Amino acid sequence: MSKIIDHFKVLIKIPHCSQDAEALFLYLRDFASEHGYTVQIDDAGNILASKGKPEICLQAHYDMVCMGSAPQIETEEREGWLHAVDASLGADNGIGIAMMMVLMEEGVAAEFLFTADEEVGLIGANALDFKLLSSRMLNLDSEDEAEVYIGCAGGADIIGEVFDEQVPGHGACYEVSVRGLPGGHSGVDIDKNIPSAITLLAEYLHKEGVDQLSTIIAGERRNAIPSNAVAIVRSDTPLTGRGVVTVRPLKESPDVYRAGKEILDYLYRFKQGVRSMNMQLGIPQTSVNLAMVNDTYSPRGLTIEISARAMSMEDLEILISETVAEMEMSGFAVRVEDKYPAWKPEENSFTREVAVAMDAEFGTAKTVAIHAGLECGVLSQKYPQIQFASIGPTIRYPHSTRECVDLASVEQTFRVVEKIVRNQE
Repeated sequence: MSKIIDHFKVLIKIPHCSQDAEALFLYLRDFASEHGYTVQIDDAGNILASKGKPEICLQAHYDMVCMGSAPQIETEEREGWLHAVDASLGADNGIGIAMMMVLMEEGVAAEFLFTADEEVGLIGANALDFKLLSSRMLNLDSEDEAEVYIGCAGGADIIGEVFDEQVPGHGACYEVSVRGLPGGHSGVDIDKNIPSAITLLAEYLHKEGVDQLSTIIAGERRNAIPSNAVAIVRSDTPLTGRGVVTVRPLKESPDVYRAGKEILDYLYRFKQGVRSMNMQLGIPQTSVNLAMVNDTYSPRGLTIEISARAMSMEDLEILISETVAEMEMSGFAVRVEDKYPAWKPEENSFTREVAVAMDAEFGTAKTVAIHAGLECGVLSQKYPQIQFASIGPTIRYPHSTRECVDLASVEQTFRVVEKIVRNQE
């Protein structure tokens, strides 16, 4: 087993869900110090380890999206791929962290930047407070071998709340649920026709004419396509399950939202997924993921959380405005959180050098952009003097319990990383 995977298997035993990663923060801080690196820490929990006169900075985030049983993670290898058992794996971005640790064991003179809470709005990158000496930065958070990423989507989270009294309902009570769908990354997987549990639940309730909603718990993370959705409703006509929708009669007689019809109509009308394509890049230009719907209890109401992405800031602003207007027309009070910039696709001498190294290893290299948020977008604005590129091994279905990483790809991609780093010495 490679040193990278050895380190990775240690990392996944240390809990590091977003906003709850202190144990891994301390581990990485101490690891860097023990290997002779000067360590700086900022208020956001970012770690900068440096040695010598660095020309290059290696960068990865140390939080992960926890799905299923994560952060309790057990792994299994199948046909050359490493999987987790009923959990997200954390290869995004733990493999990048493990690669950096191997280089630090080798004593490479470089800057190593470990960023915090990337998966919940690029919080660490936005708050970064270090003076970087390098003229080049290699981000290790991409998820397809033999590809050099030179641009990414910007994004924002849109939160809608409606506060509404509950009133007596009528008819029988049912639990209506959609459970165990594949899920996926709300950026890189949004164009893969992965079904949304919220969409399927809303379509069923609309077709059955249900407009009495008592409670709903749906979705898992803002940046994940929903795998599960459960609603308690009342109906004057009998309900039965259909397809992936399960219906269970209940004996309760709960109150229902006065605005239940308006809420359910909004969920039904919502246009989940890709809104427009970038034909030149061959990826979505704009997309929206209705990520979570949950009751709030003080005061009584409902919260909807949406993730919007676009390959340009102009398109992102239009998408946000349209989404906010639609929510407000349905009676929601709306706010926008955790907006982060797009990284405009741009080739430079560093991206060309990375592409040459990639081609030498894989026999091919593509220069591409990604419909997901990379910290390069934020960091390139903070450090305009630095040239950026992003690479990574092949990872499938991040942010889901299907997440897996190609082990051969890890080794080949690391050889590319080593070559790039050695070229800077």
